[in-house]
Order: sequence, then C-alpha cells, then structure tokens
Amino acid sequence: MDLLQVRNVTKIFGGLIALRDVSFDVRQSEICGLIGPNGAGKSTLFNVISGFYHPDKGKIVFKDHEITSLRIDQIAQLGIGRIFQQPTLFMQETVFENVYSGYYRHYREPAWKAFLHTPGANREDAEKKQKVMEILDFMGLSSLKDDLAANLPHGHQRALAIAIALATEPELLLLDEPVTGMNPSETMAMTEKIRRIRDRGITVLIVEHDMKAVMSLCDRIVVLSLGVKLVEGTPSQIKEDDRVIEAYLGKQVM
Repeated sequence: MDLLQVRNVTKIFGGLIALRDVSFDVRQSEICGLIGPNGAGKSTLFNVISGFYHPDKGKIVFKDHEITSLRIDQIAQLGIGRIFQQPTLFMQETVFENVYSGYYRHYREPAWKAFLHTPGANREDAEKKQKVMEILDFMGLSSLKDDLAANLPHGHQRALAIAIALATEPELLLLDEPVTGMNPSETMAMTEKIRRIRDRGITVLIVEHDMKAVMSLCDRIVVLSLGVKLVEGTPSQIKEDDRVIEAYLGKQVM
C-alpha cells in the first residue's frame, strides 16, 4: 500500500528548475532512500512534501488525501514528521524538555485546564511525560534527560532531533542526512535505530550521502539528478545502474 504519492512535482525558483516532473511512491512500512548529488533537488522535495514550499506543478498525496496546498502545521497534524540537515533544537533547554515540546499537538485538554492544573490535565501531563521517557529510552538518551541540548555531542543531537520528531507521533518520518558527520560506530548505531523505528510501524523516507548506510538500510531507493528522477529500484539494482554510476556513485560500485 502506498502511504505517500508524489505526482509530477515541479518547483521553480526564479529561472532555476529545482524539480522537474518528479513522481514516485513511498510504501507503507518501508525505508525508502532519496539520493543524488548536491543540487539534485532532494531537500527541495522534502520541503515540498512537508509544506515549506508549494509546488508550481503536480501534487502530493498522503494517506489518499491531497496535501499539496496545506500548511506545515496541517501536514504535521496528519502524521508527517521531519528532521532537518542541521538539528533544530532548543539548545538552552534539557533533552527531556526538547522532546516534551514535541507533544504540543496531542493534548486533548484545553490550555486553561492545564494552567489551572485540573485533575484531567494533570493526568494527561503525566501520560505525556511517561511517553517522553519511553522515547528517550528508545533513542538511548534517557541517561542524558537533564543535560542541555547545547552540551550534547553531534551524534546525540541527531538522536535528539529524531526523538522530537517521534514525539509528534508520525506515520511517515522524513530524515534529512541523519548520519552525516558521524563516525562508523555512530553510523551503525543510528542505522539500527532507524530500522527499529520502521519496525514500530513508522514509514521512513531518508536523504543521505553515506552510501554504505543507504545501501544497507533502504528497501528501495529513488535517485534524483538535476531535479529529475533518474531511476528507482532496490539497492542492488541502483548499484548496478550505469546512469546512477555516471551521475552520482562514480566508477567504484559500493
């Protein structure tokens, strides 16, 4: 079953065509990779899917509902979470507080009840705090819950960004370069966490330049080049495709 459908998406900035007639699907419960050289249009496409940009042509369909013209917050409400290339954290807040902020859209009780600490609001708050701790434990961050985000090393900041996205309870998670800048052991740990996220029933669309990570992690891969979809297929098909080798992977097949 297709969870996300990208149909004939074109995005133009001035005279620059960043995306041209791009179409592909993301199937439910898979890890789908989106790769290509710098300037291929990967981040632009993420911005279109998540509502930061609206396409000049084409449409985005999520769970059989067109979301092309929706706002960022409306798309998030429907169940699309995202992390960015650079971690968007509250640097002077604790790890716990960062993840707790991700639950803002799930509160059932109105704000005035939370302000007055009514029994219902207190119960809901306790439930959210328990869920925060479960996410921190899942991402290996529970021992750092009281640390400031600014004091975390790079790998833990990336893990925290994903933890915040998980707190929004997404059905589709967009990961923009989640292992960039990590050493091999950190990369291995993060790819295992991404597999576990998928095993929890969350579909993943990932942009990443670490080809070893992409090839070992993804069920399918979509390749962009100069804003155009070049090819899509399984990792083994992508590695052997002459067009991909010429445009991106180079002469050494991984």
